Amino acid sequence: MELTERGTKSVTFERRKTLAVVSLATLFGLSVWFSTNAVGPALEIEKGFSTGDLAWLTIAVQLGFVAGTLISAVTNLADLVNARFVFGASAAIAGLLNLGVIPLDDFSAVMAIRFATGIFLAGVYPPGMKIISGWFQSGRGIALGIMIGALTIGSGSPHLLRSVFVDNWEATIIGSSILSGVSALLVVLLVRDGPYDVSGAKFDPRYMLRAFTERGPRLTLFGYLGHMWELYAMWAWIGVFLGTVYGAKTVTGTSFELASAIAFGAFVAGAVASYAAGLMAERWGRAYTTSLAMLISGGSALVVGFLPVDWEWAIAVLVLVWGASVIADSAQFSTAMTELGEPAYRGTLLTFQTGLGFALTAVSIRLVPIVEDASGWGWAFALLAIGPALGIAAMMRLRAVPESVNLAGGRR
Repeated sequence: MELTERGTKSVTFERRKTLAVVSLATLFGLSVWFSTNAVGPALEIEKGFSTGDLAWLTIAVQLGFVAGTLISAVTNLADLVNARFVFGASAAIAGLLNLGVIPLDDFSAVMAIRFATGIFLAGVYPPGMKIISGWFQSGRGIALGIMIGALTIGSGSPHLLRSVFVDNWEATIIGSSILSGVSALLVVLLVRDGPYDVSGAKFDPRYMLRAFTERGPRLTLFGYLGHMWELYAMWAWIGVFLGTVYGAKTVTGTSFELASAIAFGAFVAGAVASYAAGLMAERWGRAYTTSLAMLISGGSALVVGFLPVDWEWAIAVLVLVWGASVIADSAQFSTAMTELGEPAYRGTLLTFQTGLGFALTAVSIRLVPIVEDASGWGWAFALLAIGPALGIAAMMRLRAVPESVNLAGGRR
């Protein structure tokens, strides 16, 4: 009995340590994603890039990520190669590529660098989810919620770096690259495979299509796509929107830019909400939790851009609510896919789902500045509410089908 208790305590400690390390590594590794968004105004001045150019730099990362996930899904790389090795190598290379933004002045060259960065980021996020899934069976939604919370802060960290290094945009790029390199070391040196990690997958490029052919994964995928239509467009443009509201104002008594500080606050709120949504999903159901989050985020998208710009406090509060709800459901879609798909191809399904979602984000990210230029921020953000509306419909349908009994131990 004593050995059993010690063994149980050892596994519990290792599980918690793995969750903490992978979450921290994800936070650091994803810091390169929005590095050019955070320093966008400086790139316009220093390199002569236009607002449209900045949009394409973001889209390049998204498209690179899609290309990376497609390669991984078709080759079953996420299930054939150890996820820890894929994570570590990808984070290190993405960090090195990110540094290329500093010396390059040609827009095409910078765009190529950002595309390549996106390819390797595809080896960070989905493998990270697979590593966590290998350590958690019960409570997986909570664990992935914590990891997605770390991803959220990592994605928003360039806004914080910019607030600190407001007069030195290169420091933001260098800082995010260093963090990405540290994330590689953390996973390679401190993480090992979990007891629920499933090996034995065989090369089968057709397996990813089961996300379309099987009803449970298909409805989960459609819900996820609705969520992704809104998420990354909001993340990409919320800093620019806040810049138009607050201008060059700083946080009282500091040199921190107020717009960047609030933008980072929205990411932090999202990190907290990701954990809270994991708890809700385990108690009340995944389909219910994801639908509630999309209802709040979609409502925020419909309203925030139409508020008068002198309603500064109201805008700040609503942006924080939007930032919390827009990401809160993300981990629950991923968890649902692991519960409804075949365990041996867990990494392939997660990678394929993520890749399709990011392909869709390229469309919404590009549309926002076009609509904003023609009709203002109100209609540009309202456009994003279409995704949550369709996502809610998909998840409510999933809640009603027999397959949903596999979600959260029967809590749909």
